[in-house]
Amino acid sequence: MKTSLTIFLFVAFAVLFVYCTKNAQVVAPANLSTNELLSYKTGTAPTLDGVVDPIWDNATKLNVLPTVPDPGNGLFAGYQGTQYPATIRSMYDDKYIYFLAEWNDPSNYQVQPWYFNPTTKLWAQRGNARSFDVNGNLVKDGMGQDQFAMLWNIDNSTPKFITQTCYASCHIFNPYRNFAGVMVPNKSGNHYTNGANEKIDMWWCHLNKDLVTNQFDDQYQDWAGGPSVTDTVGGSGNGRHADDLIPPTPFTTSYVNTNTNANNGAFNNSQSLKLDGTGASVNVPKWVVPNATGQLYYLATDTLAGGKALKVTGVSSTGVLTYVGGTLDPNGAAEYLDNTGTGTTIGTKCIPSFIAAPLSGGRSDIAATGKYTGTGWILEFKRALKTGDVLKQDIDFSNLSDQPFGVAIFNTSNYQHGIQPNLLLKFQK
Repeated sequence: MKTSLTIFLFVAFAVLFVYCTKNAQVVAPANLSTNELLSYKTGTAPTLDGVVDPIWDNATKLNVLPTVPDPGNGLFAGYQGTQYPATIRSMYDDKYIYFLAEWNDPSNYQVQPWYFNPTTKLWAQRGNARSFDVNGNLVKDGMGQDQFAMLWNIDNSTPKFITQTCYASCHIFNPYRNFAGVMVPNKSGNHYTNGANEKIDMWWCHLNKDLVTNQFDDQYQDWAGGPSVTDTVGGSGNGRHADDLIPPTPFTTSYVNTNTNANNGAFNNSQSLKLDGTGASVNVPKWVVPNATGQLYYLATDTLAGGKALKVTGVSSTGVLTYVGGTLDPNGAAEYLDNTGTGTTIGTKCIPSFIAAPLSGGRSDIAATGKYTGTGWILEFKRALKTGDVLKQDIDFSNLSDQPFGVAIFNTSNYQHGIQPNLLLKFQK
């Protein structure tokens, strides 16, 4: 099954970078003048500030055209065929490799803000993707995240990566074809590779979250324990993990975190409380800054003692939030309402969905700065040619060998994204 599937994928470009099934997939053909990214040897490092320094003129641009594919299961409904033209440049010196990615994006929204529904009297979060009616008409636009991702083959451990790059692993949804080639209903999962020793390095930047602390989220993918875990004991097939997470011995789906830092990256501004203290459990914001307008996020320091964010301790059946020192009544206040149309406007006092906090340990290997210009993104990032990784979760560039890679771009969405496979990084010697 795996041999025939590999041939099929190579011919038809039919595996998705993220959220894919392992059968019957279609990916739009690449539109590239070349697939090679030449990393320029520089004696002067660029400044990571979201401004394109003149030194970048020495680096050749690679034009890419990430395109949202149609996997045939409705997963990307409303997004298929959307393209995100972009350019990528690279430089390196004795210590670091640097990248500059630029692409057009006409919009940059608040991420899934909390709003008040005056009909249900409940708090809710704006969806992170577009929603459609049964006739395919747009009901509500999404307010998810802008994202940029790259995948790399760790120590050449994943054979399929040489020809398929980012399609060498899958993200699976119901139903899906398992390791044995059998269609399995009522299960779901995340990226996994096809062998116990195969690993893929995944650089993931949630632009609206990670750039608050000038970072990418450094993650990796493995085989998720294989069929004995994913098929026979109810496992999810989830092979996508943050760096520093390692599988236990014997293998289970519960990975062990070797990073003892309790706060590691952005976290959700959400909690469950009972209406009027004894009623039904509902989701509400955990932190609020009373009367604040235009808040895109809160900082972790805002939630500490003396910080400007105050903890919500109760919610009434009419939606009134009680916080330490006061109450917030959204009734009759348009500032807390969602737009009733298909657009992306939201009340000026709608509450942020996340608390921004720095990544640490292996997740913090990639430094980044991004700037939204009003019409698109300028994203600069760097990583050490060789990190201090001892868990085989990072790619090693220090021998300056050619490295296949793939790119994905998301536009205010959760998982619907454009994909560009079969790219090759080369180092100018």
